[in-house]
Amino acid sequence: MTGSRPSARPAAGPVGQFLAMLAAERGAAANTLAAYRRDLEGAEEVLGDLAMADGAALAGLGQAWAELAPASLARKCSALRQFYGFLVDEGLRADDPSPALPRPRTRRPLPRLLSHDEVERMLARAEEEAAGGQSGPVRLLVLLELLYGSGLRASELVSLPLAAVPRDAPFLHVTGKGGQQRLVPVSGRAGQALSRWLAVRGSGGTRLFPSRSGQGHLTRVRLFQLLRELAARADIAPEKVSPHVLRHAFATHLLEGGADLRVLQTLLGHADIATTQIYTHVEAARLVALVNARHPLGGGASSGQVGPGTGNSVPLAGGGAAD
Repeated sequence: MTGSRPSARPAAGPVGQFLAMLAAERGAAANTLAAYRRDLEGAEEVLGDLAMADGAALAGLGQAWAELAPASLARKCSALRQFYGFLVDEGLRADDPSPALPRPRTRRPLPRLLSHDEVERMLARAEEEAAGGQSGPVRLLVLLELLYGSGLRASELVSLPLAAVPRDAPFLHVTGKGGQQRLVPVSGRAGQALSRWLAVRGSGGTRLFPSRSGQGHLTRVRLFQLLRELAARADIAPEKVSPHVLRHAFATHLLEGGADLRVLQTLLGHADIATTQIYTHVEAARLVALVNARHPLGGGASSGQVGPGTGNSVPLAGGGAAD
């Protein structure tokens, strides 16, 4: 059924117990559990019984997985480290062999970005198409407004219940990864688009964006398709656009406007600030511009740009000194 949450297979052995712990204690989603299972079962194909593997066996995984990209190898090793930590915590094994795992050097790539102009073109096209009041274009407009205006994940957006829609406050109640709940601000534009959508949505189902049957919700795949089709109509290369790219645009453009990284962490629903720090490339670019414009050796001093009282100060994120 569209929008239903697949259940994990019954727990069996140490791997199954580990997955059951992730589901019960950490609220891991079905897709997350499936990814952990694939990584651990892939390791079992190389090592045999994971619970009995020693450090020497784990050290050999680097050669066995030599063809993997560094990011894939790092993900598999992370799953194994957590698995062995679980075994030790549960008393299922006395030692932790995971320090012998390979430690690939990875550099997290910067997210693909859309410019302000490209986002505005998509919004303008969506607004133009929604002017006729038909439900499909109005729905696409509000989907776009919430992706870019509130930074929602695709899965969070398509699964929103009707009850999440704000009544007397400009916030959405969102359930994110691990079942964590947060309040997400809704801009005035997005609020108006929401009102237009509710007026044409109909009364079926409990989801804000119901499926055609009314029993589930719009799928992430369909959302992806709708956005790429809109991008093409707005004369933007479709391959540049996805729900996640719009979420990145939300974060990047907020930081460019002076938002604080900690505030951004809360808005995006990141459990760890390290995840949000991928956007510090924006801060770095602003700091370079600041030095070039304000430092005596940056070329800006001769044009009268340096010194107090010029009225040309460049604010850092958060409006204060960086930590």
